[in-house]
Amino acid sequence: MEYLHSMVRVSDLDASLDFYCNALGLQVHRRSDYEEGRFSLIFLVASGDQSKLLDSPSPLIELTYNWPDADGNRKQYSQGDSFGHLAFRVDNIYALCERLQQAGVSILRPPRDGRMAFIKSPDGISIELLQRGDALAPQEPWASMANNGSW
Repeated sequence: MEYLHSMVRVSDLDASLDFYCNALGLQVHRRSDYEEGRFSLIFLVASGDQSKLLDSPSPLIELTYNWPDADGNRKQYSQGDSFGHLAFRVDNIYALCERLQQAGVSILRPPRDGRMAFIKSPDGISIELLQRGDALAPQEPWASMANNGSW
C-alpha cells in the first residue's frame, strides 16, 4: 500500500493557490481542469520533497475546486469533526512564521517553544508547522505571543 494524497476542497482557487504556493511555499505538481464536470484538481508538493516533483507522487495535497455556478456563486464548505490538520516539517519555524505574517497569514498558535506553530488556509484548514530536528531556542516576539483563535 502507498499513501498518495490528502484532498481539501477550496472555495476560492486564486486565494488558495496564493496561500499554499506563495505564502506556504508548496509547488504545483500537476493540474487537471475538467470542463464537463466543472471542476479542477491541483496537486501540490512541499518544495523540500524534490523527489516527488519527478515521478513519485506520494504524498501530495489535492486541492479540489468546483467552479462557480452560472450565476457566479461559489460553493462554501463546512468541516466535519473528524478532520484534524495537515502537517509540515520546516527548516526554520521562526523564519517561516515571519514570512507567513508578512504575507498576511495569522499565526494562530505561535512557535513559543521553537518547535510548533499552527495556521489556517483561506478555507479554514488547520496546518501544523513543526521544526526540523531539535526545537529552536525561544525567541521574541514568538515566546510571549498569545494564541489567536482556534486551530
